[in-house]
Amino acid sequence: MKKIASLRRFIAEHRRYEVIALLFIMMVINQGDRATLSVAGASVAQEVGLNHAEMGWLFSAFAWAYMLLQLPGGLAIDRFGSVKVLGAAIIAWSLFTAAIGSVSLMPLGLAFFAVFTLRFLVGAAEAPCFPANSKIVSMWFPTAERGTATAIFNASQYFAAVVFTPLLAWISTRWGWPWIFYVMGAAGVAMGVVFIWRIKAPVDHATVSAVELDEIRAGGANLQERPASAGQKQSWPETWASARDLLGQRMFLGIYIAQFCISTLTFFFLTWFPVYLVQQRGLSILNAGLLAAVPAIFGFIGGIGGGLVSDWMLRKGMTLTRARKLPIFIGMALSMSMILCNYVQTDVLVVLFMALAFFGKGMGALGWAIISDVSPKRSAGMNGAIFNTFGSVAGIVTPVVIGYMVQSMGSFNGALVYVALNAAGAFFSYLFIVGELRRPDDHEANTDTPLPGAACPPSQRAV
Repeated sequence: MKKIASLRRFIAEHRRYEVIALLFIMMVINQGDRATLSVAGASVAQEVGLNHAEMGWLFSAFAWAYMLLQLPGGLAIDRFGSVKVLGAAIIAWSLFTAAIGSVSLMPLGLAFFAVFTLRFLVGAAEAPCFPANSKIVSMWFPTAERGTATAIFNASQYFAAVVFTPLLAWISTRWGWPWIFYVMGAAGVAMGVVFIWRIKAPVDHATVSAVELDEIRAGGANLQERPASAGQKQSWPETWASARDLLGQRMFLGIYIAQFCISTLTFFFLTWFPVYLVQQRGLSILNAGLLAAVPAIFGFIGGIGGGLVSDWMLRKGMTLTRARKLPIFIGMALSMSMILCNYVQTDVLVVLFMALAFFGKGMGALGWAIISDVSPKRSAGMNGAIFNTFGSVAGIVTPVVIGYMVQSMGSFNGALVYVALNAAGAFFSYLFIVGELRRPDDHEANTDTPLPGAACPPSQRAV
């Protein structure tokens, strides 16, 4: 009984752990929704009669809406609150996902346009997701824990691949590809109900303890949707002006460019990777689903590890700039190893090199932690939206470019080179463009100084 009481007390004083757990589960389902078409892609292409270029456009439908709705989504988050906007979005994108399964009942002439339209709507509904996650993390987690918290929800894409790629492949084999979309849609609606019920800002959460509020407040958490000193809400022109200001700052522009490059890796894995295993490596859909889970496991390990290592370096007194950048440099260097897949024949070596690339990509995916660290307090939603816009542009470009490359070259060799070059682009953007990481409107403290109680670093020089 004492152990149970101690556990209950621990949970009551660490309500933020429940928040990040729910964000993680929600994002696992979210990333599973995004991967549905890649798993069903080979079957859909065969049934509807699509070539690689046409499949590339179909894969890009999600990202078109995702990009176009980023800035409006950021505005909505800053004006109406991340919790309300994200709760409604979860249910909306899940219903659109489920509707894709009904395309199998339509005439072939309408199938392509129906899938494109529904994937477009899924992208529109998911647009506020990552900016809202970032803002929720900034409300609930002190600075020294944000790298880990962000890494947890960001690593959901790999965990989703581990769980859903083989599961959805099995569902497709057992019941047919439409059931992939029915199952994921139902899971998303259920998660949306739980999210709306349980997620709130710290100051509005009925069960959060005073001890935890004091702890996260002292660590730099925002505690509410908008800081108490922010005054009245910004007008639409003021918010758009803040967007122009963000785009004009070198640090943010470098972060945005790097996000485009890193997202190129993400969207390759979310769209063409299972197709690559089926069409170039000759695997069955089920075997491709099982093998695709192996690199995803390493991506998950790298994602969690990158956040843990980054926060550990912060606690040891390393500057924010070094603690966030070093995992990115190492991760992007490892991601370039995917080029080696062009020079091996065995499936084991292909999986090995892709696992190394997945691990590196996960380790270097600290962009959302950085956005939480350096976003101006009154435009955190907008900054997250711009950041995610650059990522979603990669979601448009990547599947289309790879589709045309494979169509013209007859293989995925050039596509792997293209993706690896983007990893190099992220490396050089953080090295030469971003500079020192700091919050522009933080006049009282430089975000690149050590945390209270941490050892003083030997140098404050930016990486």
